[in-house]
Amino acid sequence: MSVNRTELVASIADRASLTKAQADSALAAFQEILIENLSKGEPVKITGLMSVERVERAARTGRNPRTKEEIQIPAGYGVRISAGSTLKKAVGKK
Repeated sequence: MSVNRTELVASIADRASLTKAQADSALAAFQEILIENLSKGEPVKITGLMSVERVERAARTGRNPRTKEEIQIPAGYGVRISAGSTLKKAVGKK
């Protein structure tokens, strides 16, 4: 089962003793900070939890799955998210 934004906001509000509106504002601020930093090429690291960074993707040749025709895919950027040690330990438990 996945957690959607509404459920995440409710959980944050409950655990941090905030209103849902305050929790939603905090989550929105986090999202804005993440986007601002990544658009500048600056990584965001939350020790133990995760690190997020912008990565370059080289131009490459791809293939249209319908027509099998080769297409040129331009260079661009992607996002790499790496789990921190605390998150890795939590996921590794049974």
